[in-house]
This record gives sequence, C-alpha cells and structure tokens, in this order.
Amino acid sequence: MNTITAVDLNHRGMIALEKALAFGPVHILKGNKPTVVVLRESDYNALLPQKSTQNSKNAAFNWIMDYKPSGTLSKEEIDIRITEECDFWEVK
Repeated sequence: MNTITAVDLNHRGMIALEKALAFGPVHILKGNKPTVVVLRESDYNALLPQKSTQNSKNAAFNWIMDYKPSGTLSKEEIDIRITEECDFWEVK
C-alpha cells in the first residue's frame, strides 16, 4: 500500500503527494489509520461509468417518461377485452 502520513503531507505539501502518486493511489494515514485515498485524475476517470453507457440509460429513461400512448380504445372497450380474456382462461 502506497502511504503518506497526514503530518508528512502537512509539512511537505503537494510535492510529497505528487512523488507518492508516481507509484499509484496514495493512502493518507491519520493516527496510523488510512483515512483518505488520493488518485490521479486519469485513474479517477477510469472508475467513472462511461458516458456512452450513461447516455443510453438516460435516453431509455427519457423515452419511457415521455411516451404518450396513441391507442384508440376507450376505457369501456379495454375493460370488455380484459373480461373476455379472463373468461377465456378461466379454469372450469
């Protein structure tokens, strides 16, 4: 595990952090316990969902939310059809 103490970071600043980042993600220790992990921007972006996947999910969601049915049956006609289907499948 690539670590740096909070005290060392406080004394040496970004230079210490940049040197440690050369070896991968840096765990910052406070009281000998890892409390924060610092990543390079490229490593952080690799963890994020891909934009194309996110856009397609949003597109599908938006399509569902914006969908306006264009049926021509009235409520009464729909109820009759449902009743007919239920009667057809009813176990006798």
